[in-house]
Amino acid sequence: MKKDFMFTSESVTEGHPDKLCDQISDAIVDRFLQQDPYGRIITECAVSTGIVFIAARFEPSANVDFTNIARQVIEQVGYQQTEFNGKNCSILTSLTELPPEEHHLFDEKILSDTEIEKITVKNQATVFGFACNQTYNFMPLPIWLAHKLARQISEVRKQKILPYLTPDGKTQVGVEYKNRQPYRIHSITVIASQNQSAKPNLQQLQDDIRETVIAPVFANEAIKPDAKTRIFINPDGPFIIGGPTTHAGLTGRKNAIDTYGEYSKHSGSALSGKDPIRIDRIGAYVARYAAKNVVAAKLADECEVQLSYSIGLSRPVSVQVETFGTGKIYDEEITAILEKHFDFRLAGIIKQFNLRFLPSLTKGGFYRKLAAYGHVGRSDIELPWEKLDKVGVF
Repeated sequence: MKKDFMFTSESVTEGHPDKLCDQISDAIVDRFLQQDPYGRIITECAVSTGIVFIAARFEPSANVDFTNIARQVIEQVGYQQTEFNGKNCSILTSLTELPPEEHHLFDEKILSDTEIEKITVKNQATVFGFACNQTYNFMPLPIWLAHKLARQISEVRKQKILPYLTPDGKTQVGVEYKNRQPYRIHSITVIASQNQSAKPNLQQLQDDIRETVIAPVFANEAIKPDAKTRIFINPDGPFIIGGPTTHAGLTGRKNAIDTYGEYSKHSGSALSGKDPIRIDRIGAYVARYAAKNVVAAKLADECEVQLSYSIGLSRPVSVQVETFGTGKIYDEEITAILEKHFDFRLAGIIKQFNLRFLPSLTKGGFYRKLAAYGHVGRSDIELPWEKLDKVGVF
């Protein structure tokens, strides 16, 4: 296993077309669960020039205006250009009602352990959770910095510090490692979209991004860019308007950005657009929970937890732990501890994290907030799977 290497991760702003689709899909999930916490909804979204397409399958237990939700999200993200905006874009829907099913109609709050054991998953999935000691929130440094840059691009646009920016943007950070620990910033890339090619010119935009985006992001970081760090700001020239007018978007197409920036494995299944009965979504959350507590307990510098689920079973058929040679005890011993002290069963996860009721308990909805800047490693919102309340079991 390599100990000295360079690794790069990317992030995007909430105005990137893929992230716009994720936010529309999760805003719909929030609305369903706010009206009926036991509702079933699976929704996907695609956007292109002037068009939004929503496909959803749901039980008709709630009255949700899909079109209005999409328009609200588009406006809130900041798309007000003639080419694409929430008022004038065309919205097409393909809505299918699911047949009534009693499988999901359980009250996890009052279930006994025996009853939880009887509730099985209805879709197969292999999910991953990861944590490391590279940052205070136990995330790999490249994706942590890429997210910070993407957030800052949005902040300077929203605060009108750089009023010429439009919502679409991308970032990328390369970090050099020695002995599997970060030691310098190799490269930084920022792609910011703007209203007009001539205002400002490319040089002014590059200077503005250095001053208002890159400098503040690294001001309090232990590892900062040095004289040899390669910095690229719109290296292909002006990026005009951006968004769905420039490139199409789709729900679930940014899984690496949603998780660990490909520093660790992630599932091929989309995280957004699914209610909590879907194990391919919430399994990824409990896997992160387990991995983070392992690293916080100082049993390893890095930990990847893999859970494999099969239809018709309540527990994962396989729990695997990989500590990449950094474990203080054998990986098999950590696996045994996780199986004993962590509940990886579908109903157990829903119960512990209160996943059906969080949209009603969180102002502005809950799942939509996960749809940009990561479903894990967040410090701006309180996520139940980011808690370190299991450190004591190790």
